Amino acid sequence: MIEYIRGELAELSPATAIIDCNGLGYAISISLNTYAAIQGKKECKLYIYEAIREDAYLLYGFADKQERELFLLLITVSGIGGNTARMILSALSASELVNAISTENATLLKAVKGIGLKTAQRIIVDLKDKIKTGGMTTAGSINASPALSVAGAQVQEEAIAALTMLGFAQAASQKVVLAIQKEDPNAPVEQVIKLALKRL
Repeated sequence: MIEYIRGELAELSPATAIIDCNGLGYAISISLNTYAAIQGKKECKLYIYEAIREDAYLLYGFADKQERELFLLLITVSGIGGNTARMILSALSASELVNAISTENATLLKAVKGIGLKTAQRIIVDLKDKIKTGGMTTAGSINASPALSVAGAQVQEEAIAALTMLGFAQAASQKVVLAIQKEDPNAPVEQVIKLALKRL
């Protein structure tokens, strides 16, 4: 069982991080919140969940233990696999997710791609008692990195690439990303993707 991987951040996209650990490159699936947390860093440490199946061996990485705990809770819900859980954790920050479950806000959960009303209600019913809200803030969402000052074209390219990697059609992704950038030309890539996830 891998608890965490620490090493040089060799490559980073909004959906995947490749960490070089003593010459061995680990491809790790990440959420948008983790992407925002490790972006711009030379080295990073990700807490790991290993998904071992007959046809695949996947690693999911998280910038903090709280996000991993939420991921582990989400995949216990019937009908939610690793990629859907990652999608939820990309669309909502950990505090927003805890808040949505504890206040039984099915509408917010339903806004995530692939989550219908029944699944949203199942998440609330299954996880409401398991989520400990003590010590977790429910007000804030992920803050955009203030150091992020890339050109709009690069933000657009990265956002569209991330959305297509998450399973959205390129044409639809492009349309939504362009609309978001028109409203807020200075929006960082993670904010653009988060907004796009709610609109697609």
